[in-house]
Amino acid sequence: MFFYPMFDPTYVLVIIGMLISMAASAYVSSTYRKYEKVQNCKGYTGEDVARMILRGAGIKDVSVYQIGGDLTDNYNSHTKRLNLSETTHSSTSVAAIGVAAHECGHAVQDKVGYMPLKLRAGLVPVVNFGATVSIPLIIFGAIFFSSMPMLVTIGIWCFALTFIFQVVTLPVEFNASRRALAILSDNQILSEEELAVARKVLIAAALTYVAAAISSLLQLLRLVILFGNRRD
Repeated sequence: MFFYPMFDPTYVLVIIGMLISMAASAYVSSTYRKYEKVQNCKGYTGEDVARMILRGAGIKDVSVYQIGGDLTDNYNSHTKRLNLSETTHSSTSVAAIGVAAHECGHAVQDKVGYMPLKLRAGLVPVVNFGATVSIPLIIFGAIFFSSMPMLVTIGIWCFALTFIFQVVTLPVEFNASRRALAILSDNQILSEEELAVARKVLIAAALTYVAAAISSLLQLLRLVILFGNRRD
């Protein structure tokens, strides 16, 4: 009969993942707050730069919108919407310019058919399904393991899709930042000093994706330790 122990030492892995994610989130927030005080010398807003980059890249089917929230900026390849948060859209800070350019980097990826972006978009529905059914499958399979051991294995593989998604996300995000910095430099939107600041903000933001991948891996490892070797 399956039961959870009174104390599960593997839960330490979850705690470590949470701490790593919290530290990364705090770092990007503090970095952004530090450099949002640095204004770009040309007075461009995040929206200005986004429209300049899209126009320069010949992207005419993407619209720029302001959305609520703090650092909720995103690009939606399905709706062709580039959404800039309140802290980015009308701000003239170098930090905001960097974030807006990063989201434009995703729009450029979409235009040129960047394969990791396509792969990530294709994984979304599969990952959502896997995240929904993984834990129920694992729990149900563990309770009735003697008769349905494959349920646990299937559940773990379904959960593994989340980790795979996080891994695929890494090159997408890093590439978008590289494109953003190159565009900002080549078009002289930011000075060299301002570009260095934007790079620091984007590096801090990229660490949140690395942290998410590590956290997901630790959770997967915990499931493998708990259930992967059960045969009784």
